[in-house]
Amino acid sequence: MLVGSKSNFLFLLHNESAGSSFTSPRPFRVNAGAVYCYTILPNGRTTYLSELESGTEIYIVSKEGNSRPVSVGRCKIETRPLRLIKAIGDNIEGTVIVQNAETIQLIRDNGELLPVTSIKEGDKILGYFKPSSGRHFGVEVKEYILEK
Repeated sequence: MLVGSKSNFLFLLHNESAGSSFTSPRPFRVNAGAVYCYTILPNGRTTYLSELESGTEIYIVSKEGNSRPVSVGRCKIETRPLRLIKAIGDNIEGTVIVQNAETIQLIRDNGELLPVTSIKEGDKILGYFKPSSGRHFGVEVKEYILEK
C-alpha cells in the first residue's frame, strides 16, 4: 500500500504476509500508518487514512509497480508508538509516520523486506514520488500549494 505524509511522495508499505516471531502471516492486513497520512484511490485522488472505512476502494501496488484496486475490509485506529521516516528521491523529500514495530515493513530497492525497526540512514526503499502539485480535497490542482 502506498502511504505518506505528502500527496506527491508515498512509501510502499508491505502487507503482513511475511509474519514474524510475534505474529503469524496475515496477507490480508496492512498496518498502514498515522491517521493523517495519505493513500491513493483508484480514481487518482488521495485520501487520509483516517477517512478509510470498510468498502472504500484503494490502490495496492506490487514491488514491480503493478497496481490494482482493492476494497478495505476493516479499518482500525489505535494508539501505538510511532516512527518518522524521511526519504529523498529526485531531490524531492517525503516523510511517513508508521507504527514502530518489526511487523511493519518497507521494501528495499532490491525487493527485500525492511522492518521499520531496522531502517537506517542510506537504506534505499521503494516509493512513488513526482514533482509537487497541490491537492484540494484529494484532487490535484494547478495552483501554488506548498506541503511540508
